[in-house]
Amino acid sequence: MPNSRIITSNQAGIHDSLEPVVRRHLNSRFRRPYPDYSLEVFEQAEQRASQYQGNLILDSYCGVGESTVNLARQYPEALVIGIDKSVVRLAKHDEHYRQSGVDNYLLLRADVDDFWRLAVDANWQLARHCVFYPNPWPKSSQLKRRVHGSPLFPSLLALKGEVELRSNWPVYVQEFAAALEIAGFSAKSKPFTPEPVITPFERKYGESGQVLWRCICDLDRGFGGL
Repeated sequence: MPNSRIITSNQAGIHDSLEPVVRRHLNSRFRRPYPDYSLEVFEQAEQRASQYQGNLILDSYCGVGESTVNLARQYPEALVIGIDKSVVRLAKHDEHYRQSGVDNYLLLRADVDDFWRLAVDANWQLARHCVFYPNPWPKSSQLKRRVHGSPLFPSLLALKGEVELRSNWPVYVQEFAAALEIAGFSAKSKPFTPEPVITPFERKYGESGQVLWRCICDLDRGFGGL
C-alpha cells in the first residue's frame, strides 16, 4: 500500500493572525510588476479563451494536468485551463492524456500570483475555480504563503464562480473557509471521498488511508463586505 506522509505542523488549528492578515489584504492592492514571461503566457490563455464560447474553468496548481483533463471530460462545454509553475510536472503530461480524445483544455506554465491578477485585469469571470492540493505550507510562520493568507486572495474572490479547494491537511481547508467567511461568504470545510479520483495526489492520499477535506463556495452570490 502506498505510504503518503501525513502533514505535521506546529499549528494545531486556525492561525491566530488569520483575520487581521485577510482583512489587510482585502483592503489593499497587490501591485508587483508583471514580468514579460507572465504577460506572454497570459496572452496565450486570452487567445484561446477568446475563441471559446462556453464556460471557463481554471485548474490552479494543476501539476501533471491529470485533473485538468478529467475536468475537461466532466465539463465538455467548458474550456479548462490548467496552470502550474513547475516545468517538470507539466512535462509529465504524457501521451496517455494527450491522446485521450479530450481537446477542450489548455495547460500553461504560469505563476499563479501573476495569472490570477492578469485574469482579473482582463475581467475574466470563471464558472469554476479548482484549487486542488496546493502546497500546504504547514509551518505557523508560513501563513502568508497559503492561498487565503496571501495578497492574492482578493484576486481569487474577484474571479467569481464556484471555487473548490481540496487538501489532506484539515487546517488548510478550515482556514480557507474561515477566510471566505471573513470576506462575507458562506463556507464550510468538510471531509469527503472523491468519486471519481481526479488527481494523482488524491489517489496517493486515498490509497494511504488519509482523510481528504474540501471547501466549496459560490463566489457569484456577492461580496458581503467587511
